[in-house]
Amino acid sequence: MASAEGSSGEPLDQRPTAGEATHHLPAIEDLADEGIRGSADGTGLRIGVACSRFNAQVTRLLLSGALAELDRCAVTGANRTVAWVSGAFELPLAALVMARTRQYDAIICLGAVIRGETSHYDFVAGECAHGIQRVQLDMAMPVVFGVLTTENLEQALARAGGALGNKGTEAARTAVEMANVLRRLEWVPPGLQEGAAAATADVTGNVT
Repeated sequence: MASAEGSSGEPLDQRPTAGEATHHLPAIEDLADEGIRGSADGTGLRIGVACSRFNAQVTRLLLSGALAELDRCAVTGANRTVAWVSGAFELPLAALVMARTRQYDAIICLGAVIRGETSHYDFVAGECAHGIQRVQLDMAMPVVFGVLTTENLEQALARAGGALGNKGTEAARTAVEMANVLRRLEWVPPGLQEGAAAATADVTGNVT
């Protein structure tokens, strides 16, 4: 028998129930499509972690989730560094300095920005996200946004190991996957490389 549909057109028996997490990172193995993808194998990868001390009751949980996931991905303790910064606003600078060392394959930024009674939240959350994205693009390396931006402490705790999972865990998994994706994208098979050089020679008369 066909399922009844709600106002969104989605079958009622397939719609998320109250309290169910609707935003989550699916497993790589769940993708049936062809194409280049990363993996959860972090063997040999070097990962930097920048973590905010502000709202430490939340960020410590995010860090615990991230480190546990790195363990599962076989990223050894010797191949990861944790740097504590004052708050989320300082995360982009720490990430930039870590990236410039070229000692890491990916960097994870962890923090928690919780809305208060002033506009402080809007400035910090927006600038933090913008700064982390800028470091990622400027340095051409994965710099993962593992910063919670919530209305209250309860929402933050639900996403730091509570009912809605741990975003630190997802951030670590994303860092490993993206590092592996970029490694595969940067590798050019010898046949394709030779073909590209031949095409250049045909056009210019010189192999560049």
